[in-house]
Amino acid sequence: MKRSIRRIAALLCLICLLLSAQLAAAEQIPWNLTLVNSTHAVPEDWVVPEFTELRNGQRVDSRIYPELQAMFDAARAAGRTPLVISSYRTYDDQKNMLVKKYRSFKEKGYSHEDAQIEALKWAAYPGYSEHQLGLAIDVGTSNSEKCSKDRVWSWLKEHCAEYGFIWRYSEEKSAITGIANEPWHFRYVGVEAATYIMENNLCLEEYMLKFYGLS
Repeated sequence: MKRSIRRIAALLCLICLLLSAQLAAAEQIPWNLTLVNSTHAVPEDWVVPEFTELRNGQRVDSRIYPELQAMFDAARAAGRTPLVISSYRTYDDQKNMLVKKYRSFKEKGYSHEDAQIEALKWAAYPGYSEHQLGLAIDVGTSNSEKCSKDRVWSWLKEHCAEYGFIWRYSEEKSAITGIANEPWHFRYVGVEAATYIMENNLCLEEYMLKFYGLS
């Protein structure tokens, strides 16, 4: 009996140490590497210091705007026509998007449970979407006759790391990210992290586990 109690106590101590290590690592994570997914909510104290509004009314964290503008300028110089079609979202914006996705699957004949499952592959729960950070963008094309979305996405995937962005959700990593393939979704993490992630074919979750022990 005493031996069992000691084992349980030792296990609890180990768990506490692991949790303390994760908390300490989290405190050292810079703003641009904040991880948000189905198990990591937007931090309660998260505030975008300042927004920059784009010409079409979309908004991004002002800290990423210079790199975003430089990336789009380079893409346009290469004959691409990128356009931010979605960026910062409020809690209510994200809620409405999830409801819309759910209803679209219900209209296709999915059951309530299956519609929920499918909707969450394309839209996160409010409070668990990195769009709420102001650091993520969905990109389309401003002129489909001149340049298709696929050509825009292909160029961005090849060059985004040069400007601190990563292609966030690939089909290959969907089992880890929990999000289906989204060739239009890019996330700012900074040039150093972006270069490592893209060159080593990682997703942000894998990078944060490797360098910060965040799982």
